[in-house]
Amino acid sequence: MGVRLMVIDDHRLLAEALASALKLRGHRVLAAAAPTAGAAELVVSRAPEICLFGTAAPAEPGTFDPVVRIRRERPQTAVVVLGPVPSPRGIAAAFAAGAAGYVRHDERIEGVERAMAKVRAGEAAIAPQLLQGAFAELLNPAEQPDDEGRRLLQMLTPREVEVLVRVAEGEDTRLIAAGMRIAPSTARTHVQRVLMKLGVGSRLEAAALAARTGLLDRAALETPQGPDAVG
Repeated sequence: MGVRLMVIDDHRLLAEALASALKLRGHRVLAAAAPTAGAAELVVSRAPEICLFGTAAPAEPGTFDPVVRIRRERPQTAVVVLGPVPSPRGIAAAFAAGAAGYVRHDERIEGVERAMAKVRAGEAAIAPQLLQGAFAELLNPAEQPDDEGRRLLQMLTPREVEVLVRVAEGEDTRLIAAGMRIAPSTARTHVQRVLMKLGVGSRLEAAALAARTGLLDRAALETPQGPDAVG
């Protein structure tokens, strides 16, 4: 029997593609929409059985605010989050907000349907290993730093912090090397290490993460800067 559902994702094409696939399998899709910021109002007004909520950044503050509102105003609607699995923190945040399930966004359509069937039956829909990690985050919140910027800063050496600052200022490898008086190959290696430690794939993502978390402000306050800095 088909499910009355809505698909919400910041990427409209992904939302529409998933909605089309589910329609072909006999489900009644009330809406496929973007962005997720407007999800709560739409779900509250349409009252689907299930809301598939796609996000690329489950660990970011405020990501699941719409889920909180949906669960408060439409408790009969089960929310299944479709997202990446970079760490248990985002999964924990989803369940803390009231989500009934969490499915990897690269899951096959059959996996999404299995999750829908579980939450429709009142069960949690998540792979056991992901659930275990999420519960660990919820039960031991003190293990996670309160300040994301401070946590990230502690992962970097002083030299890597300087590299990140220069990346955020838009300097390319040549300028970084000249400004730090190091070889371009060494500068390139530092940049790659910074990207790896921050868990991002590009300089633009690194700069955005540093700005969003206040990492650069922390660096200015806590890390000695100057020509003699070493890393």
